Amino acid sequence: MTDAALHYLNGLTALITRLKNDGPAQAIAATAAAVTRAARADRQFFVFGTGHSHMLAEEVLYRAGGLACAVPILSAATMLHEGAVSGSALERTEGLVAPIIGRYGLGAGDVLLVISNSGVNAAPLEAARLGREAGATVVALTSLDYSTAAAKGRTRLADLADIVIDNGIEAGDAIAALPGTDLRAGPASTVVGAAILNAVVVEVAQALAQDGDPPVFRSANMDGAAENNARLVARYRDRNPHLK
Repeated sequence: MTDAALHYLNGLTALITRLKNDGPAQAIAATAAAVTRAARADRQFFVFGTGHSHMLAEEVLYRAGGLACAVPILSAATMLHEGAVSGSALERTEGLVAPIIGRYGLGAGDVLLVISNSGVNAAPLEAARLGREAGATVVALTSLDYSTAAAKGRTRLADLADIVIDNGIEAGDAIAALPGTDLRAGPASTVVGAAILNAVVVEVAQALAQDGDPPVFRSANMDGAAENNARLVARYRDRNPHLK
């Protein structure tokens, strides 16, 4: 492994270690408490992201060790596989999100976690506003450094959320400087975001385990997975369009 790869991995390690500090740890705990309350009330945990952030929304879907009450809010137009350039333009377009979120039945008692590293694009801001209007607890997963640099006086995602989880990543996302250029390689937001999401999931799962029989999926090739997962799918399928 080269020094460049080690530098990147060391940077990721530092960012993940930082999550145990007071600010991020408290926000993660507050998010987990909100999701636990929602799950106990038979409400849901919605996750929304556009561009590369949609991968974090998919991280919660039908995942080994994941929560069955977790629902990604997905639309091909805001992803990358049908057009990265057009998708990037669309996530900056006002009015795009309302018909997307309208498919999901988001309401009071739910939790909506909105992911945007830069924290200024139109789509995640609209999602946060819609979540507030619906009476959901809105959580922002964002970079405060990046969004502050990018906002230039505009509203940030963090300004619209009940809980803000700062991923600690510097403006621009990539963390490995390239000698002789002003470029950087090695984005960090996906890795750190997945760690944050799964830290929330683990806290919620442990809390729900105290109630008995937590709604957690098993990996498909483990003993008992078929029965466990089929039961959870039957319970949540009508409220999650992606459990087909």
